[in-house]
Amino acid sequence: MLIEGKFTLNAPIQKVWDFLLEPGTLASCIPGAEEVNAVDDKTYESIVKQKVGPITVKFKFTTTLTEMEPPRYLKAVGKGADIGKAGTFAQETFVYLTEISEEEVEVSYKSNVSLVGRLAVFGDRVMRSKSKSVGEEFTRNLQEKLKSDLAK
Repeated sequence: MLIEGKFTLNAPIQKVWDFLLEPGTLASCIPGAEEVNAVDDKTYESIVKQKVGPITVKFKFTTTLTEMEPPRYLKAVGKGADIGKAGTFAQETFVYLTEISEEEVEVSYKSNVSLVGRLAVFGDRVMRSKSKSVGEEFTRNLQEKLKSDLAK
C-alpha cells in the first residue's frame, strides 16, 4: 500500500530536520506512541498503540535510517509486529524537506507499507483512512512542538 502526502511547517529547515531525528520529540508527536528509543544514531525502536477498525493493535517495531542527505532527504526502512499477534508489517519511507523560505518548510513523504495477518484483512480503504488521520494528528503535534520551541 502506498501512502503519500505533504504538509508545510513554519520553522527553519534545520530545526525541522533536527526535530524529526530526535526520539523524544518524535515520540511526543506520534499519535499513540508509548516509546521511541534510539538504539544508535540511525536505528530506533518504538512501541505505538492504535485502534484500527474494531481492533486495537500495539506495534513493536524497528526503524533504520538507510539514506540521509541532511537537512533535505531521508530514507527509512522498518519492520515490526503487533504484540497481540494481529499481524506484521514492513515499510519503506522517503521524506523530503523543501525550504520555501527561511521560516517555512514543505515536508513531503512517500511510504510503501505491506501488511500481513488480521490487519491486512481490513483492506486498503480502512488502512488509508487510518493512515491519513494519524498523519494529520502527527502534523498538528509537530507544528505545535516547533512553535513552542521557537517561542523559547
